[in-house]
Amino acid sequence: MDWKEQIVSNPSIEGGRPVIKGTQLTVDYLLELVSQGWSFEDIKENYPVVTAEAFEAIFALARESIDSRFPPK
Repeated sequence: MDWKEQIVSNPSIEGGRPVIKGTQLTVDYLLELVSQGWSFEDIKENYPVVTAEAFEAIFALARESIDSRFPPK
């Protein structure tokens, strides 16, 4: 999964924080919902623009970010 097809960053949208392409839904906001116990179905019901591919891209980005920073050097 190439998360760059689903997630973009633009300084004029949400201060440059990563968002789902075509929306103002930030990756950190959606991850916060998951951490609060929301399922993909819950998110999809409330934010129908979030596709399964976008949701997969969020986790691909998170995985890549962790892989690039850990173990700390």
